[in-house]
Amino acid sequence: MGSEQKERFPDERVDGIAMAETTKIPLPSRIDETFIVERIFSAVMEHRLAPATKLNEHKLCDTFGVGRMRVRRALLLLSSQGIVDLETNKGAFVASPGPVEANEVFGARALLEPAIARQVVADIEPERMEMLRQHISLESEARNNSRETDLIRLSGEFHVKLALASGNSILARAVRELVTRSSLIVGLFGTSSHATCPADEHSNILCAIENGDSDSAETQMVEHLNRIRDGLNFSAPKPQERDLAEIFRLK
Repeated sequence: MGSEQKERFPDERVDGIAMAETTKIPLPSRIDETFIVERIFSAVMEHRLAPATKLNEHKLCDTFGVGRMRVRRALLLLSSQGIVDLETNKGAFVASPGPVEANEVFGARALLEPAIARQVVADIEPERMEMLRQHISLESEARNNSRETDLIRLSGEFHVKLALASGNSILARAVRELVTRSSLIVGLFGTSSHATCPADEHSNILCAIENGDSDSAETQMVEHLNRIRDGLNFSAPKPQERDLAEIFRLK
């Protein structure tokens, strides 16, 4: 990916990997494609923008107050990240993975993430352990205060931060892409009770890491991913139609 195509999200950066943010923000004085990418990305990750939603260029231009070329560059960047599908003569759509891709995504995660959990136990640095502890605290706070959209975002971010804790930025980017695809999949096929990772399972994985128990950390990650996968209902896609400015939290 070229330098101008690096993912950049303003809320949080850890070892070069950026996380989406959720607060309502005013329009900046100059809107570029990076801002548009940020808004669409966070809306997807928080399930405010449903899979298969058409991203009409004219509506996006009106929503962000920019020209068509800027919107098109943003959509190309999102396409390169697998978040948007560009269809010839039809336009841009939020990616809508089907059951086959869903199985492939969770299959890939089942291969990668348990091994990452084991590696983290063997070689985690104190500051990265603290990063995970702080993240668990944020999850607990969001859950206790019924901040559902924050909890959805944080649930996905835990997995990316665990990969970051391994010290391998390539693995972290791979997990980040898989987590993004998973968010699309859960948004399309998940029930409301499975929109976030099950309560306490992240803290249990972290506890195993803190105790130096690599077997437990690995096993719990396998079971954790299986529970998310088992919560999908492939017969119940969920279409959604809302005002774009509201979805992107511009008003």
